[in-house]
Amino acid sequence: MEIKNKAPRINLFSLRTVQMRTFHLTWLAFFLCFFGWFGIAPLMPLVRDDLGLTKGEIGNTIIASVAITVLVRLLIGPLCDKIGPRKTYTALLVIGSLPVMLIGLADSYETFLLARLAIGSIGASFVITQYHTSTMFAPNVVGTANATTAGWGNLGGGVTQMVMPLILAMVLGFGVSETMGWRLAMVFPGVIMLVVAVLYWFFTTDAPDGNYADMRKSGALSPEDDHAGATKGMLAAAKDYRVWALFLVYGACFGVELTINNIAAIYFFDRFELSLQTAGLIAGLFGLMNIFARTLGGVFSDKFAAKGGLSGRVKFLFLALFIEGVALVAFSMMDALVIAVSMMVVFSLFVQMSEGATFGIVPFVNRKALGSVAGIVGAGGNAGAVAAGFLFKSEALTYQQGLMYLGIAVIVCSFAALAVRFSEKTVAEEKERFEKAMQERDALPSGAQAVPAE
Repeated sequence: MEIKNKAPRINLFSLRTVQMRTFHLTWLAFFLCFFGWFGIAPLMPLVRDDLGLTKGEIGNTIIASVAITVLVRLLIGPLCDKIGPRKTYTALLVIGSLPVMLIGLADSYETFLLARLAIGSIGASFVITQYHTSTMFAPNVVGTANATTAGWGNLGGGVTQMVMPLILAMVLGFGVSETMGWRLAMVFPGVIMLVVAVLYWFFTTDAPDGNYADMRKSGALSPEDDHAGATKGMLAAAKDYRVWALFLVYGACFGVELTINNIAAIYFFDRFELSLQTAGLIAGLFGLMNIFARTLGGVFSDKFAAKGGLSGRVKFLFLALFIEGVALVAFSMMDALVIAVSMMVVFSLFVQMSEGATFGIVPFVNRKALGSVAGIVGAGGNAGAVAAGFLFKSEALTYQQGLMYLGIAVIVCSFAALAVRFSEKTVAEEKERFEKAMQERDALPSGAQAVPAE
């Protein structure tokens, strides 16, 4: 749908406008969802011993943690179109916090599997994050805005690898057993999610001009631009081959990141015989690259667009994804700890740049069905993680072999990016929007936004 008064500039150190309040709350909400989503991953060695899990059963829990998100992401995009991202995100944070806090009640493989399945629903937060920033920022900076909010949110996957073992150590410091410790530690991320849900409700709006419900009543959101029923938008997105090409592409980058978040700690713990804290610290480096790596993907996408239009965005996406695959294959072949960690960092850089570049394209595929497009493409990330999960479930393959095969698959999938094409009409329209946004940005005083404070 067409949204007016989008901000043509990102002023990181301001909360004065609704655009920047939304910017910071979207990445914070996604960060905490990611933290809760993978909070159990660095504690898996303890869970494995406590519940007596086999490698196959651990693989099933990994698949469960990302499988349900495929369905929820498909539903959450159209829901954003219907009721708005503000209500959708608040509800997801509240409902999602419950299984995060209650996973400690698991006392068997089956109950633990169900808990991880339920927690996986909060992975749909990504779609809302990308949707909400897309409604708030103009074409000249939307790639950067989407990439930064998603990247800083994904950072939760790295921080949780480092912080959860420390939270566990703090809990154990009170004399609690390890069996009870990992259970109590998971209460922490759930409680923080509830706090952010309250902030999101009170300090954001669906669009720069207000909430969808009010805009529909006032006529600010015209019927021809409004897919409140979402069915029309979902059908339009589902019929577009470019959406499915990006679905595959996103599976090859975000799906890979989810997989590494799930296995990195236990991989370094087992392969290099490290302590739980050290393995978690190293695994956390992968996610910590999100501080800047995904943002770089969005920045380069915007810069390539300034010179080459929409085709420039596509070419950069292909390049980043291809290099990601090559780096992953190289990482899988490393036997020395220092070299393995170094290669993991390089690999992480291009994984996250590819993610940023993917959602530097998504807002332009179908403006009137943004939620549906974002939902389908976002679901591709989890579908990729589900597929990759089977590589690491198999008793016949080592983790190293699984990583190598995964890298080869990424290289193959990178060519799907080149299938994303735009009509001459769309290219011309988006070029006009881009240039207009640049003119608006240059006309603004330093630090100002397009819309004054409320």
